[in-house]
Amino acid sequence: MIPLTLALLIGSLPTSVLGQSQGPSPSLLQESVKVQYPKIFSTEIIECDCLNFSCDYVYWFHSNPDQQKVQFIGYCNSANRDSYGIGVDEKRFKITKKSSMSFTLRINNLTEEDTGIYSCVLKGRKNMEVWKSGVLLLPGVMLPTVPVKTKPKPTVRSVCRCSERKSSQDGCGSLILWPLVGIIASLALALIFILYYFSRLPKKCRHHFVKKR
Repeated sequence: MIPLTLALLIGSLPTSVLGQSQGPSPSLLQESVKVQYPKIFSTEIIECDCLNFSCDYVYWFHSNPDQQKVQFIGYCNSANRDSYGIGVDEKRFKITKKSSMSFTLRINNLTEEDTGIYSCVLKGRKNMEVWKSGVLLLPGVMLPTVPVKTKPKPTVRSVCRCSERKSSQDGCGSLILWPLVGIIASLALALIFILYYFSRLPKKCRHHFVKKR
């Protein structure tokens, strides 16, 4: 895609610009293309900053990789003098010098036809040229939202404070304890019944019962 874009850009340059470019081959600045989602009929300002050299000229291009088409928008020099390509609406497109190291391209009343990559070419002294990747404008396209990742809830495990050995011992103890309680209760009831029986006998019968034994 980069060699094709460079070829299209060079082919779209006007004859006057090509005549000025008589030096080493241009270098492409390896930058990621920024993506912006402006609204329809809004205004977008794209900046092109000079690097570590003084820019004499800045050229602006509009490319559509899907259609393999590049349009030369215009250029601006260090004296803030601008010139535009054939068929460019100067009421909607405005190239200006922002500072000694920065230039801007202003686009008014954006439409879907303005979709594409807007890139700039920096030209300094000694015919040094740097091609920048530019900005991809997608007018009217909604900004994609990144789905929020929900963290799974941690599983709550029930913690048994008693060990299995202890719980088994408690279970066996209860099995032994309750029969013992029953036996003791039965013996106590029998003892109470015997005492009650002797308490109801007359004294003679008690004496006779003791002698007989």
